[in-house]
Amino acid sequence: MTADGPTSTTPDVVDVVALGESMVTFLPSSPGRLADVPSFDRAIGGAESNVACVLAAAGHTVRWVSAVGADGFGDHLVEAIGAYGVDVRAVRRDPDRPTGIYFRTAGDRATDAHEVAYYRAGSAASAMSAATLDLDAIRSGRVLHLSGITAALSADCLGLMRELTARRTGRPLVSFDVNHRPGLWRDGDGPAVLLELARGADLVFVGEDEAWGLGGPEAVRAALPEPELLVVKQGATGATAFHGQHVTSVPALHVDVVAAVGAGDAFAAGFLSATLRGLPVRERLRHGHLMAAAALTVPGDLATPPARHHADRLAALDDDAWGRLRLGPGWTQADEGADEEVRTP
Repeated sequence: MTADGPTSTTPDVVDVVALGESMVTFLPSSPGRLADVPSFDRAIGGAESNVACVLAAAGHTVRWVSAVGADGFGDHLVEAIGAYGVDVRAVRRDPDRPTGIYFRTAGDRATDAHEVAYYRAGSAASAMSAATLDLDAIRSGRVLHLSGITAALSADCLGLMRELTARRTGRPLVSFDVNHRPGLWRDGDGPAVLLELARGADLVFVGEDEAWGLGGPEAVRAALPEPELLVVKQGATGATAFHGQHVTSVPALHVDVVAAVGAGDAFAAGFLSATLRGLPVRERLRHGHLMAAAALTVPGDLATPPARHHADRLAALDDDAWGRLRLGPGWTQADEGADEEVRTP
């Protein structure tokens, strides 16, 4: 990929291609208002790149497609995401636009005290389009993972999303995480646009709290009958999957939460990993919950996933044993010989 546009080389086929903006994240060194925090630590943040990193750490071949500035922050993102084993060769380096960054406070995102300051307007990723990115690379996975965040960045990004969610013969399985962020949709068009895009996907993830004001998973499915597989995330309650004429629900795990960030992306990664392995829908949901628990029990957005045999063992528990699981910090490193009911270390 060059700064001027896509190359014509045929990319290798991978398990998953994830497309979307990643930003350099500045995390506070102490609690308090952004105005009062004396210093910040640097990390990375981006829904789609989070999914890519978790899947790569879980042993899958993954390509991240995006655009970043030809600047130090762009260097950091490409190097940090590539360090997880993600193929970053299709990331465009834009000489005219900067890499997006944001700052956030240490508090829980669900509270009024939480602050986020985004500096992403006019970013390199906001100029992504079908003309500037390598469509062959984007369509080179068994799965193409997208999110609604990209559609909100610009008219060009929305056009790219419409191109990628258009139903056509030979396309990869299209996975779409609705990820409705009202603050990105200044014109209020978000719900209608996201519903349109979701209807073109094969697999859709949507939180019950962001599902167009509908009440309950069944109402979401009635409004969104097109996807072959619809997963409605219900927070601490669990998740419900609609597949064909079947409905499968799996309760969430009991987790000692360290930081309530990154769980949604980790859930999608766990579900996609199990999908790639051909596991039944019930096990896919359980692997989603397990990956979410890994993210919830570490301070940042990204956590080292449990070893596959460890996750498989927990996902295979009977319903009673699953309901008794309680996971805390360090659980992903639990000894293989530990009791089936993993407890907080």
